[in-house]
Amino acid sequence: MNYSLYIHIPFCIHRCAYCDFNTYAGQEGSIPAYVNALCNEIEIVGGGFPSPAGSGSQVTSPVAGSGGDKVHTIFFGGGTPSLLLPGQVDAILGSVRKHFALTEDVEITIEANPGTVGPDQLRSLHSAGVNRISFGVQSANVEELRMLERAHDFFDVINSLSWARRAGFDNLNLDLIYGLPEQSLRTWQSTVERILGLRPNHISAYALTLEHGTPFGRWTTRGLLPVPDPDLAAQMYEWAGEAFNSAGYLQYEISNWALDGGWRAAADDNSGSEIYRPPSFACRHNLQYWRGLPYLGFGAGAHGYADGYRYSNVLRIKTYIDRLTTAGVQFSNISYPLSPATVNHHRQSPGDDMSEYMITGLRLTREGVSASAFRLQFGRDLNSVYQKEIDELVRLGLLEWQKGPMQVLRLTPRGRLLGNQVFMRFVE
Repeated sequence: MNYSLYIHIPFCIHRCAYCDFNTYAGQEGSIPAYVNALCNEIEIVGGGFPSPAGSGSQVTSPVAGSGGDKVHTIFFGGGTPSLLLPGQVDAILGSVRKHFALTEDVEITIEANPGTVGPDQLRSLHSAGVNRISFGVQSANVEELRMLERAHDFFDVINSLSWARRAGFDNLNLDLIYGLPEQSLRTWQSTVERILGLRPNHISAYALTLEHGTPFGRWTTRGLLPVPDPDLAAQMYEWAGEAFNSAGYLQYEISNWALDGGWRAAADDNSGSEIYRPPSFACRHNLQYWRGLPYLGFGAGAHGYADGYRYSNVLRIKTYIDRLTTAGVQFSNISYPLSPATVNHHRQSPGDDMSEYMITGLRLTREGVSASAFRLQFGRDLNSVYQKEIDELVRLGLLEWQKGPMQVLRLTPRGRLLGNQVFMRFVE
């Protein structure tokens, strides 16, 4: 089986007012110690990984090892992972290669803010093995970027893509946010049109969520910031989907579109689906989550799902570093997939796994949830487990069965707009 690794880099120059992620500003001085702690955690968890590397042999190249489980995607998320020096990224990847067997075509993604990475850094990252970059663009509108407290402008986006392509990157994603306070349909359309003009390989578009505890959340509660109009946000989503589709981007997940590949009648090694394979520039790492497949999380606040456990690490940077230095020997009773940084873990029940499989699998707009894949995964019939929920959602026009010989359950176009109402039906 193929695994994925998520590596959390919680450092930021500035924490944006809408951000709800585990990030910290002003702690860049801890980056060297944090990188060392990450390498220690990778070594500890890698010692239990079910592959030739995990049994004690050293894996020094992406194709080393034969048989056993391998890692096919690595994702540096944050925070702002591009704050790491290329040598630090190289050190982390070196630790991964030493303790895990990687597939030959491993996808290695790093998140970056436009304007924070120059040509030399991009070339060094590419040389280290990073082959995919996700730029947090959010908007092409100056006023919207100012409201979001982003430091870049659209010229930085243009330059970042140009430099990345010259450095050898041919797999680039741009993240966008819509449904902003006081955002008009016209300004959103302008952003989409300008993004399409750059022809990235992949586009992610997410509706703004006003999270409790963030400045945006507090400002809207106090009436200092208008609450976004959900009907207008839905209109923005539908318009963008049509624009992306007209430009040749295929929607394969509620919020994600990619170029190339087309929809082919072939099975993917991990999906168990007989019907669709996503476009070739789909994010393979995120597909791991949506298909309910195992991944290991490293770093402060990282989450993982492997060997029947869901788990999460300690949030604070200093505590994370302390737990993974020599003081970490006090946690001698931990075992794979956990590490000294783990603070919460839960043994999954079959009901937990089936519920999460439905919630994440239905996010895949074309692949959906295959009845035969569900039966292969759980030894249960999809209709017998969720007959009541499925019948109700089909009657409401939020789910539909794919026409044809194969039973595949998918969101309808209306269901994509009301996804949370669908997913709630499958919560255990």
